[in-house]
Amino acid sequence: MAFPTDPSGLGPMPPERFAELTELKAARAATPPPVLLEVDPPRTPTISTPFAREILAAALERRLTGGEVLALFEEASLNDLGDAAQRLRLKRTDPEVVTYIIDRNVTYTNLCYADCQFCAFNRHQGDGDDYLLEIDQILEKCRTVDQAGGNQILLQGGHHPKMRLPYYEEMLRAIKAAWPNMWIHGFSPSEIQHFARLNGLSHREVLSRLKEAGLDSIPGGGAEILSDRVRKILAPGKTMSAEWIEIMETGHAVGLPSTVTMMFAHIETYAERVEHLLRARASQDRTGGYTAFIPWTFQPANTPLQNDPALKAAVEAQGFLGSVDYLRTLAISRIALDNFPNLQASWVTQGKAVGQLTLYYGANDLGSLMMEESVVSKAGTVHALTRADLDEMIVGAGFRPVLRDNGYRHLT
Repeated sequence: MAFPTDPSGLGPMPPERFAELTELKAARAATPPPVLLEVDPPRTPTISTPFAREILAAALERRLTGGEVLALFEEASLNDLGDAAQRLRLKRTDPEVVTYIIDRNVTYTNLCYADCQFCAFNRHQGDGDDYLLEIDQILEKCRTVDQAGGNQILLQGGHHPKMRLPYYEEMLRAIKAAWPNMWIHGFSPSEIQHFARLNGLSHREVLSRLKEAGLDSIPGGGAEILSDRVRKILAPGKTMSAEWIEIMETGHAVGLPSTVTMMFAHIETYAERVEHLLRARASQDRTGGYTAFIPWTFQPANTPLQNDPALKAAVEAQGFLGSVDYLRTLAISRIALDNFPNLQASWVTQGKAVGQLTLYYGANDLGSLMMEESVVSKAGTVHALTRADLDEMIVGAGFRPVLRDNGYRHLT
C-alpha cells in the first residue's frame, strides 16, 4: 500500500496519521503564537527574608506547597537553600555515598522534524550530515561500554520519519543477545509518542513491545519545562505536559522505571519551574516509578532559538545568573521533591568545579561517565571527565564513590 507523503518532509505514513497531522498543522496556522510573558528579570537574594527562613525550617519537617516553593525561588539565599537541601539529602539518601554510572549515549539518528527551538542537534533529509545508525554500528558502540567496565547504554534519537517499530525492537534484541546484562535506558516520551503515531499503536502497546524486546527503563528527556505555555513556544511538535506524564506513568505500569529531567534558564518563569516540580512530585505520588530527578541548564549556542529575535531577547532578558541559578534550582529541587530519593548533578553543563559543589546543594549522584554525548555538545558545551575525575570530585567533597546501575543498585 502506498502511503501519502506529508509535505513537511515526514515521509510516507498511514492515512489516518497523515490526516491527523494535516488537521494539526491547519489548527496551528490559524492560532496566534503563544505569548512571551514580559516579566522582571529574576533576582538572586543574598540574604533570605524571614518568610523564606520559616519555609526552609518547615521543609525539614513536612512537604512544601507550590506557593512556598515559589517563595524560595524569590526570597531565599543560595547559602540557606544549600544548607536545607543538604540536610534533606543526608536524611533521604546514604549520607556517606555519592553514586555514578558508566555508560555511553548512543544517538541512533539525528533526523528529526520536531524542530525544537532549543535543539542544535537535529537534521532534515538532504542536510548532508543526517544519519541513521545500522544495528552493527550500535553494537560496536555497546562493545566499547562493556570493555570499559560499563553496564548501561542510553539510546536516544530524533523522530525518524520512516523507521517503524521493528527497527527499534531488532536493535534492543541484538544488544541483549550480545550482552544479556547490559541495562538499556532508552526512548524518551517524545520518541514513544512518535513511535505510537507512526505505527498506529497506543503508548501502552509501544512500551510493552519495547520492554519485551529488551528495554529496561525510560530516560526523562523531553521534559524540558512541564508547562504548556513554554512547550507550545519551544517544542510544539512534541508531547505537551499531560501526555509526557501519561507516557511515563504508562511505562511504570508495564514495569519500566524512568527519570525526570528539567531544562531551565530560557523563557520560563520561576512559577513555571515550580509547576514542573509539582507535576513531577504528583506523578511520583501516583506511581513511585521515577528513580531520579535531573535538572540542567539550557545551552543556547547554535540553537534555532538564537535566530528568533523575540525568543533570543526573552532569554537574554533573564540576565546571566549562571552557576548560581543552577545551584539554587538544584537545591530547591531537593527541598520540593520529598518523594525523589535521588537527585542527579549535571556536570556535563556545569563543568568539574561546579559539579563537585553540587554535592553540597542536594545532589547525591553525578550521573553518567558518559563515554559519548551528541546533543549538548552541539550547543557548544563540552565537559569531558574520566572515572578518575569523578572519583576525585567525590572523595574531595568528603564522600565515598560507588558505581551503580540504572536502578540505583550499588555495584562496588
